[in-house]
Amino acid sequence: MPKLTIQDAELLLKLYELRSEPELDKAHHWFLTQYQPKEWEDFKEHYLKGGDEDRYVRMVAFYWDMVGALVNNGLVNEDLFFETNEEDIQVWGKVKTWIEGARKEFRPTYLRNLEILAIRHLEWRQRNFSQLPHEKLRK
Repeated sequence: MPKLTIQDAELLLKLYELRSEPELDKAHHWFLTQYQPKEWEDFKEHYLKGGDEDRYVRMVAFYWDMVGALVNNGLVNEDLFFETNEEDIQVWGKVKTWIEGARKEFRPTYLRNLEILAIRHLEWRQRNFSQLPHEKLRK
């Protein structure tokens, strides 16, 4: 792992600050607690109507796609990010139910950075947390 810098920490804190903006925080809360994933056709019918829920889905998905672009391109320290976050995985879990339909209608790379981020994050967890010393203490 490359040596962490103050700039790495500052960028991660900036992402947290953006994530904590009141409207985006409200959108994340709704998305993670109330939004129920649907197939693409149902998703379009229920959420792509220009209302608050449509806006919330877009805000959350685009935020995490942007974060994915930063992490995937090495602008955010991967290890530091993966150690301190998990919401990207939760968001991807809800988005993946309709992503194929969206990619067919919008563009093939729609939310691709989010997908790559979540996959890499899960792989990182498997490599780094599969055999932690404290696991022995739980048994």
